[in-house]
Amino acid sequence: MTTDELKEKVAAFPYWYHRIRLSGEVVTPGWAPIQMEAYRVPMDLMGKRILDVGAWDGFWTFEALKRGASEVVAIDDFSDDLTKDKSRKATAWAQFDLCAEALGLDASQYRREECSIYNVTPKTFGMFDHVFFFGTLYHCRYPQLAMDKLADVCTDTMLIESAVCDHFSPYQAHKHPETAGFADTYAKDHVVAEFYPGNQYAGENTNWWVPSLQCVIAMALAAGFPTVNGWELTPQPNALATCRGFVRASRDGVANG
Repeated sequence: MTTDELKEKVAAFPYWYHRIRLSGEVVTPGWAPIQMEAYRVPMDLMGKRILDVGAWDGFWTFEALKRGASEVVAIDDFSDDLTKDKSRKATAWAQFDLCAEALGLDASQYRREECSIYNVTPKTFGMFDHVFFFGTLYHCRYPQLAMDKLADVCTDTMLIESAVCDHFSPYQAHKHPETAGFADTYAKDHVVAEFYPGNQYAGENTNWWVPSLQCVIAMALAAGFPTVNGWELTPQPNALATCRGFVRASRDGVANG
C-alpha cells in the first residue's frame, strides 16, 4: 500500500479516537491518548498476555505488541455513538484492521472480538497478566460490575483510564461561570460518582457514570486489588477531554510502576 493510498483510506473514516502512527508520513487524526507518558504503562511487556478493553481502533493493542506482549485480545462492543454513524456496527473493526495491516502486524499475536464487558470470564478468553481498561469505565451502565468482571481475569495489574469529575461537573458548571465550569468540583478525598441518565455529559447519551479519582481507586480496591494508586493525567484541566484520571491496581503489592 502506497503512502497516498494509506492516507486516502485513513481519510475515508469520519472519526478516529486514537492517534496512531502508521508510517513516517501517516498518523490517524484522533485525540487519544492525551499524554501517553502519564499512563505509565510498562515499557517492557515481554511475554505478557494483555486484554485491551474498549480497543476501538487499536492504539493500545498495537502499543502492547510493540512493547513485546506475546498476545493481545482486543474487545469492544461498539455501543457508544461517538461517530454519529449508525452504520458503524457493520464496519466495526475496519479501522483496527487497516492499522494492523499498515503496521505489518503478525495476526497470530492478536485477536479482536466484539464482546460486552459483562461477558468477560476466565472461560471466555482465559486469564491475562495485564488488563488495559482505557476510556471505557464511564460508558458502563454498571461500572462496578465491569470492574469486577475484569478483575476476575487479571493475574497481575489492571490499568484504568477514565473521565473523572474532580474538575468538571455538568451539574455544578453554573457555579463557576468564570472558568466555563472547570474548577475543583469535589474535595480530593471525595468518593463520588455522578450519574447521567441522558446526555448531560458531553452531549453523549452513553456516558453513564463519571467518578471522582478517589472513587475509581475505591472501586479497584473493592474489586479485590490489594494495592491501588491513582493520579490525574492533566492537573487543573481546562477542557472536558483533559478531565481524566488514571489508576493502577496491582496484585503484587507494588504501587508504582
